[in-house]
Parts: sequence; structure tokens; C-alpha cells
Amino acid sequence: MTPLVLAFPAIEPEIFRIGPFALRWYAVAYIAGIVIGWRVALRMVERPPRVMSRAALDDFIAWVTLGVILGGRLGYVLFYKPLYYLGHPLEVFALWNGGMSFHGGALGVILATVAFAWRRGVRFLALADIVAMMTPIGLFFGRLANFVNAELYGRESDVAWAMIFPSDPRGVPRHPSQLYEAALEGLVLFVALVLVERLTAARLRPGLIGGLFLVGYGIARIVCEFFREPDAHLGFLYAGATMGQLLSLPMLAAGIALVARALRAPATSQEANS
Repeated sequence: MTPLVLAFPAIEPEIFRIGPFALRWYAVAYIAGIVIGWRVALRMVERPPRVMSRAALDDFIAWVTLGVILGGRLGYVLFYKPLYYLGHPLEVFALWNGGMSFHGGALGVILATVAFAWRRGVRFLALADIVAMMTPIGLFFGRLANFVNAELYGRESDVAWAMIFPSDPRGVPRHPSQLYEAALEGLVLFVALVLVERLTAARLRPGLIGGLFLVGYGIARIVCEFFREPDAHLGFLYAGATMGQLLSLPMLAAGIALVARALRAPATSQEANS
């Protein structure tokens, strides 16, 4: 008997097109993540401990956006398809064809944060805590966009909520793993960090929220990868792990180290600003 599957809610990747210009859901996801993340960051910088001014935050958002785009694209090129782009170098700039890496984007944001903190005299770890609060929002919308685009789908499954994705050449029921990732990497992680930030004195220990984000994301991504179809050109790698799982291990280790450091260090004062 053929198992029942949920119908994939086919949504056009393009919201509308005017001549050569097309607005895609993927672009809207990026915009929503940045705008809502900025609002969350704004509420944080307006409460003690003071990290920087609102004007400085507005400038920082531009740095973060650049880090996400450049890091995400270069990460995809280097981590996932280096040989392909070595033979087609001009396609590195074809962002409209898709291809972004969260781990590359994370590196880009870290570098942007380091550069901004050094240039403005802001304490890096305090700024990193703000970035950590913003990031799950972008992840949530980004994974929803992956679902709309019917990309990065899950492994074959017979669960009651399995779907057949139109982009799947095999046409078999699969886990809607993009929604798992949106829930765990985005919604659940964001709520957990908000509770820590609001109910504890975590912000008086710079680096604690950032470390918790890295630990939470690393665990969520490793778990979700067990349901996500590995990239066809990579498959399973060392010890049956996927590229996403292997790239998450250093993040998990760095997060544990940051949490341990933050808990050992003396708490800062409410008036600290650097």
C-alpha cells in the first residue's frame, strides 16, 4: 500500500516580477530576518548594560548584512562546491541562482563583529551576545524560504507528514526537514536565549549568550541533519556524518569554551559599555 503523504504547498519562489526585477521569498526572508533582528538588538542596547548607542547599532547592522552575504556565499563556494566554482569562477557572483552556507555566513558575521568592535572600541563579547540573539530570527525565516523553494529537503520517510517535493528527481515521500530546522535552529533557540537573557544576569557575563547560541545551534543542526538529505555531490563523509554535522562540531566546541569562560570570569557592572 502506498503511504499517504501531505501535499506540498506549491508556492512560486517569485512573489512578483516587473521586467528584469523579481522579488523572491528568499530575499524577503533575508530582509525580515535583518529588520526583526535589528529591532531585537535595539531593545537590548537600550537596556543596561550599555554596549553601544542606537546610532552605532544602525551602522553595525550594515556590517552584519555584508558579513552574512559575503560569508554565506564564500562559505558555500569553499565548503560545498569548490571544484565547480574553480571551473566556473564568474558564477560565484550569481547569487540569484542560490547557494548560501550558514557556517560561512557565521564566519562572515564574526569577522564583521571583530572589525566593528575594534574600530568603535566596543567590547567584542558583549557585541557578540547581541548578534547571537539576532541570528535565530534569520535562521527561522531562511529555513522557511528553503521550504518554499522546495530545496534542502529531508531524507526518504514514511512518517504521516512526509511530503513529495517537486524538485526531488526521485519523487519519494521525504521529511520536511526545512521545517524541523526552522523550529529548532530558529524558534526554539530564540525562545531559549530570550528566557536566559530576561530571567538571568547573563548579559553581565559577556560571551555567555553567544556561547549558548553556538552550543544550541550546533546541537540543533547536528540533530536535524539526521533527517535532512545530504548534498548529492557530497553525500555522507567521515564516519557517516554530513558536511553540516562536521562543520557544526567546531561551533559546538567553541560554544562550550565560551560558556565556560563566561561563567569563570567575574560579572561586569550594569554600567559597563566596553
